[in-house]
Amino acid sequence: MSEPLLQVMQDDAKKVTLPPGLSEADLKTMYEGMVAIRVYDERSLKLQRSGRIGFCVTSFGEEATQVGTVAALQDIDWIFPSYRQYGVPMYRGVQLEDMASHLYGNKFDLAKGRQMPAHYTFKDKRFVSISSVIGTQIIQAVGCAMAARIKGDNCIAATYFGDGATSSNDFHSGLNFAAVYRAPVLFFLVNNQYAISLPVKKQSGNELLYKRAEGYGVPGIRVDGNDVIAVYQATKEAAERARNGEGPTLLELFTYRAGSHSSSDDPSRYRSQDEMDSWKKKDPIERMKRYMQKLGIWSEAYETEIWESFRERINQFTTAAEEQPEPSWESLFEDVYAQMPASLERQKDQLIARESGLELSNEGEFPL
Repeated sequence: MSEPLLQVMQDDAKKVTLPPGLSEADLKTMYEGMVAIRVYDERSLKLQRSGRIGFCVTSFGEEATQVGTVAALQDIDWIFPSYRQYGVPMYRGVQLEDMASHLYGNKFDLAKGRQMPAHYTFKDKRFVSISSVIGTQIIQAVGCAMAARIKGDNCIAATYFGDGATSSNDFHSGLNFAAVYRAPVLFFLVNNQYAISLPVKKQSGNELLYKRAEGYGVPGIRVDGNDVIAVYQATKEAAERARNGEGPTLLELFTYRAGSHSSSDDPSRYRSQDEMDSWKKKDPIERMKRYMQKLGIWSEAYETEIWESFRERINQFTTAAEEQPEPSWESLFEDVYAQMPASLERQKDQLIARESGLELSNEGEFPL
């Protein structure tokens, strides 16, 4: 496709300088954030393939879309993700044991085993629970952004969704509402080129998805989603506009899903090996490494240390999570009402009694 992409890291550049506003430490933090996601994905997929967890979603090749965006946001900003943005709370400092507990749905899982794997939720990081329904997070983010503006908060909202979600009703209503009311929200369209097995060219008459923003009066920009610095800079500018009352922006992050849609998918059935091999050369982690090499801030020792460190920590926490028991039966009745009604209390007592092998009196039975 001939349409230009916003890029910073040019592979043919002989010499590079630090990007404006970013230090050497910033670049290392972003690089390490991408490595952490890659290691987590490798471990999750091995656990699933060995039958130790039932299902997982990976984001091989899309690490820069997560790290570049969240690095440019503030911790007060709300995140409404799809199921492939768990690297965002990782970057914000979520404890790895909480991530691992969710993979197993054990007693320490914050979702208490009620969500699918990869449907994380972290209230203290303003990372809203993931929904399986395509596109619902878009209108949720717009509503949150409007509420923040009405309250006078300085935070903004950001939502992530794939190319397939641009065909959903919520995409159209969300962008239109945000445009009309100038909601302080960022739309991150992560175009990994496949809605499961359906390529963009079979989804849309115009493959340049960022141009859809024009119809709503929203600024749209197409960014190289494998260039973490370009993603960072585009997000930083859009976030400042939103925070200053200038309304929403649609950022199409053009990338490639190097792995499968999920652990239940076989991508070789719908795309060629040549295509997959060509995108491996554009790997965002390798690209950042080459950039750091040119800056003189990368070394073999540094590389070995961070990969081994993340592998050791993630292996440690997933192994520990596997040994924890399932959520208690009592937890089925929690987080439903602020104050449990008597009818639900009776149901809880009845279930616990049955699981304990006890007999309930007639008064304890729930009336049908």
